[in-house]
Amino acid sequence: MTAHFAIDNELLRLGDTPVPTGLYIDGEWRKGNGGEAIPVVDPSTGNVITHVENASVADAMAALEVAHDRAPSWSRTAPRERAEVLRRCFELMIERQDIIAELISLENGKSLADALGEVRYAAEFFRWFAEEAVRLNGEIYPAPSGANRIIVEHQPIGVSILVTPWNFPAAMATRKIAPALAAGCTCILKPASETPLTANYLADLYAEAGVPRGVVNVLTTAHSGKVVGALLDDARVRKLSFTGSTEVGRVLLAAAAKSVVSCSMELGGNAPFIVLDDADIDDALAGAMIAKMRNGGEACTAANRFYVHDTVHDAFANGLAERMGGLDIGIAYDKQTECGPVINRAAVTRLHELVEDAVAKGATILVGGAPLDRPGFFFPPTVLTNVRSDARILREEIFGPIAPIVRFGSDEDVVRQANDTEFGLISYLFTRDLARGLALSEQLESGMVGLNRGLVSDPAAPFGGVKQSGLGREGAHHGILEFTETKYIAANW
Repeated sequence: MTAHFAIDNELLRLGDTPVPTGLYIDGEWRKGNGGEAIPVVDPSTGNVITHVENASVADAMAALEVAHDRAPSWSRTAPRERAEVLRRCFELMIERQDIIAELISLENGKSLADALGEVRYAAEFFRWFAEEAVRLNGEIYPAPSGANRIIVEHQPIGVSILVTPWNFPAAMATRKIAPALAAGCTCILKPASETPLTANYLADLYAEAGVPRGVVNVLTTAHSGKVVGALLDDARVRKLSFTGSTEVGRVLLAAAAKSVVSCSMELGGNAPFIVLDDADIDDALAGAMIAKMRNGGEACTAANRFYVHDTVHDAFANGLAERMGGLDIGIAYDKQTECGPVINRAAVTRLHELVEDAVAKGATILVGGAPLDRPGFFFPPTVLTNVRSDARILREEIFGPIAPIVRFGSDEDVVRQANDTEFGLISYLFTRDLARGLALSEQLESGMVGLNRGLVSDPAAPFGGVKQSGLGREGAHHGILEFTETKYIAANW
């Protein structure tokens, strides 16, 4: 087991560095006025790690006041200066990647290998948007009539509220903070109460990198609805960027509509993983292990439904069961662990209910299938076959290490089944025929497709979904534009 963290009288330390547990407002750590402090639980043991402060609406208004006051000066900062600050954030995260990964494993439950991958991915958003900060180019061209010039600029949208989930406590924050800062916006981050420590630790890192006081503020709260709702009701807030469930996203969109706040929404998924008859089965299995087991399946991009052609079904199903059944399950921050716990006890219960529902409707368990009898919140990697179309597990986002497999016979059939969902975040497709793969990729109703790949996330690529999987895009050049307003100036000279 690693030993970089220690808990002493509810004070968590990483090495020699204490991890803040307060509210980060105007560059200072403060007490909250929202009532009883929020416990942070280690999913590997079920034990409380520490407690963090609980923000009230009044605390949120204090953070908003600061963010609004600092907005003019930060927006006027030279793009190169903003870029250098972001670049330094990247460098500091890479310097401390091992210790940040341990903190993520401790509060989130993902394996150290997964956590280290997240830190590197999270840091890369700062490097990418450091480069984008100096390339926020506008346009100038003559009007078709010749009467004037058309000038187009991209200006900072203003104070931005960033709401992030527990499954990627570093990356979901930096994917929003980096483009907001690059565009010249100030922000208030509300991390998930299950995993607030990573966000708090990184807040101090941003300050060390040169982010001015009040430009980034961090609020933990047990009153998310009230706090975020109050912020959205305030005219000084001009942007909401949310990653989380579609259900919560709908509520936030309705709240934002009252003040016509610009929204970026990265919502739920129900990703199909399609293996065609001509696929390389070894490649498909390798891709499946990444697409399904990255972060233990607790990812919106996780493969949710496996559709495998009749002719290769048995080889794929048995191969996947062998690989998933062979994973080393254990405490997240043990170095040999390949699959850690899920986030909490409720998640274990729900995963078991999904399996029982599928089995009651005729599914066969090849491996796993029931919670592990041990401290912490463990559900083993599970593979199901003969899963019927009316099983809940094919309709709901699983968010855990379960792979339900369905047979199919034709390309038309599998496209129909893959698209039969309200979600449309990502699809995966494996085939040796590139032309066939590209043709089917265009028919799949999702914002992203992994063609012969089990991993698509990249700061240089536009991340986002269609249908009820979200609005807008994160990453790429698209990501910084989400934090800008486009201004047109008609000019004569």
